[in-house]
Amino acid sequence: MIRLYDYHLDENGFRVRLLLSMLGLPFETVAVDKAPGREHQMPAMLAINPTGTLPTLEDGDVRLFGTGAILAYLVRAYAPDQKWLPVDPADFGRVQQWLGFAGRELQAAIDAREAALFSAAGASDTDRQRARNALRIMDDHMVLRQIEGAEWFVGDTPTLADLALLPSFALSRDAGIDHDEYPALRRWLRRFRALPGFITMPGIPDYH
Repeated sequence: MIRLYDYHLDENGFRVRLLLSMLGLPFETVAVDKAPGREHQMPAMLAINPTGTLPTLEDGDVRLFGTGAILAYLVRAYAPDQKWLPVDPADFGRVQQWLGFAGRELQAAIDAREAALFSAAGASDTDRQRARNALRIMDDHMVLRQIEGAEWFVGDTPTLADLALLPSFALSRDAGIDHDEYPALRRWLRRFRALPGFITMPGIPDYH
């Protein structure tokens, strides 16, 4: 049985839960009190994941931290014939590019949301603006893709690029970011929500 150490409002945990659901994989969740308990940074959890981050995945003898690594492992281990992680070198590289973007440029969106939800000070103007800048790059990319007749960030099917990028946009309203600024991403989110196995979490909009 796959075991996921997770917090139910954690954005990175949602990325992994979403992929597990879309692959149809059963798993058990070990609830970790991230806020306010900061249990992920306590000795018991640091013995499992020394980085003090969430989520952490255990699958038999395999234990992984780092959201991108977990997503790639699940696809290679359980869905190697699907297109979540393309075989074509160019598309594989493009997916890795966006996975890096999700873990780097979108960190500001994650930080802004967590500050808005869990701190008295709320999201900083700096993080909110950096998040908007990252989402603008994503929206501009999808505008060009849609002009070309494409519906996804890479290739002609959903990939890990879409799955990794989506939560930061979908949850960004928690940090006070208006989705009307990103019409191409709104259309993309509606398409992704319609895919088999999609699950939601508090804060993700259902556009009508």
